[in-house]
Amino acid sequence: MGVNKLKPHLGVIIALVIIALWFTSLTYGLQWKINYSSPFLYLLILIQTHLYTGLFITAHDAMHGTVSKNKVVNKTLGQVTALLFSYNFYYRLFPKHHEHHKFVATDADPDYHNGGFFAWYFSFLKQYVSWQQIVLMAISFNILKLFLPVENLILIWMLPGILATLQLFYFGTYLPHRGAHRAENVHKSHSQKPNHLWAFLSCYFFGYHYEHHASPGTPWWQLYKTKEKYQEKGYPHEA
Repeated sequence: MGVNKLKPHLGVIIALVIIALWFTSLTYGLQWKINYSSPFLYLLILIQTHLYTGLFITAHDAMHGTVSKNKVVNKTLGQVTALLFSYNFYYRLFPKHHEHHKFVATDADPDYHNGGFFAWYFSFLKQYVSWQQIVLMAISFNILKLFLPVENLILIWMLPGILATLQLFYFGTYLPHRGAHRAENVHKSHSQKPNHLWAFLSCYFFGYHYEHHASPGTPWWQLYKTKEKYQEKGYPHEA
């Protein structure tokens, strides 16, 4: 299959690659003998955190219909990646995220909180962590510990999920919308300065947040191009 034929399916291919990498890393990490003196342990935690974030970003893109033009495929991948991210439910995330875009930085925005970092993070967690998730995680943990080391489950499965939540909040919500009620642009969103490598590593280009709100139909892996386009037009809205 040529490059041109693959292009319409890139969103699905990228989503499947993220899922495959996450599953491979998790499977290996859960069986690896934990060695606290090895730098590999901490590298593995960081990699798994980044891949967890990738799962959520994929679910997020599905909410904007940018994973696949096929609505069934798009929704299915959104549902799967949301579930893999600590049993998030796509049907709950979907309306909240679109409320965020519609009512950005107002009292009706579920992602926004006009307060300090910790108060805002707690508010963010209340919006997106349900008792059903906690119950399902607890059941899964108690079943998995019958077959796998508890240490591995905590460090490779649970901790990266928590860190990914912090990563998504800090780079994808807090920094872009901090002081948003005073932001002098229609999207009330700040954007990080152009550095495509850091933008990818920090949060899959979602530090380019003004660009996402200006062009929500652009998939995450194309946001750097939107950033460049807005830079050329002379309104970067950088924090």
